[in-house]
Amino acid sequence: MNSDHDRLCSSPEWAELIATEIVPWCLAGLDLGSNVLELGGGFGAATAHLVGAVPKLTVVENDPVHANALAERFPAADVRHADARATELPQAEFDSALCFTMLHHVTPASEQDRVFAEVARLLKPGAWFAGTDSLASERLRDFHEGDVYEPVDPETLPARLEKAGFTSTEFEIREGRFRFRCVRAA
Repeated sequence: MNSDHDRLCSSPEWAELIATEIVPWCLAGLDLGSNVLELGGGFGAATAHLVGAVPKLTVVENDPVHANALAERFPAADVRHADARATELPQAEFDSALCFTMLHHVTPASEQDRVFAEVARLLKPGAWFAGTDSLASERLRDFHEGDVYEPVDPETLPARLEKAGFTSTEFEIREGRFRFRCVRAA
C-alpha cells in the first residue's frame, strides 16, 4: 500500500467506520458459526470487531509486517502470514469466511477468482462467504497511485462466485460500496 493508504487504513476514523458501519452492514443477519476465517486483516479494524464476537478466528494476511502486528495485537486469533489465493489451510475447515475492502488489492481479476476458489475449498458446504469492497471510481484510482488497484466489477461478481463453487449470492450497493454474501455449495 502507498503511504496515503497506510495512513487512512491505520487511522482511528477508519477503524470507527469499519466497526460501526462496514462490518455490521456486511454481517447483518448472518450466522458465522464458531470457526471463522478473515482474509486480509490489514491494520486490524475488522479483526478487532471479530475477535471478541466469534469463538475461533483465523486471520490470513499477506503482508508480513501486518501479520506480525495482528498476531501481537490479537493473541486470541490464529494469525497466518499467507496468500489468500493459496493458504495451505485444511480443506472444509471453516464455518464462514469474510473479507472487508481487500479484494481490490488483488490483481488481475483472475487472481481474485483464485481467492474465491481458495475460500470455497476452505469452507464447509453450506457456509457463508461475505465481504465488502469499494465501487470503482477515479478518486479511488488516484488514491491508489503507486499501489495495487483492481476494483471488483459488481456486474460480474455473482457469476464469478458461482464458478468458484458458491450459490445464493446476495449483493447490495450502498454509498460507493458493495457487500456480497454467498453460500458454499454442497
